[in-house]
Amino acid sequence: QVKLVESGGGSVQAGGSLRLSCAAFADYSGHCMAWFRQGAGKEREGVASIDSAGITFVARSVKGRFTISKENAKNTLFLQMNDLKPEDTAMYYCAADRACLVYGAVVSGIAFPDCTTLDACGQGTLVTVSS
Repeated sequence: QVKLVESGGGSVQAGGSLRLSCAAFADYSGHCMAWFRQGAGKEREGVASIDSAGITFVARSVKGRFTISKENAKNTLFLQMNDLKPEDTAMYYCAADRACLVYGAVVSGIAFPDCTTLDACGQGTLVTVSS
């Protein structure tokens, strides 16, 4: 059963912007939500997270460029990405986690949890940034 669906990815030139959306088909208002990415041949990297109270944290690699937000009424999570760089090229995923391991991973910079340990992960949306 699909619970999270991402959209908004695409191809842009360096310096451009994209806004990713993650539609939730379950109630995750009490969960931490996060965006993570995985580039070709790279490990999962937590990009940004937001807890149930709306407190956010973004990874150092994207701080000042990416913003995470959510709209509970529409069960939607967003990632606004500005000043994109070629190194931002990756598949981007959203995740839901009641235990908030995802939030801790983004804050600490440790490896992002595998989706099998989380409540839900989406199928991903591809972001390609050309120089």
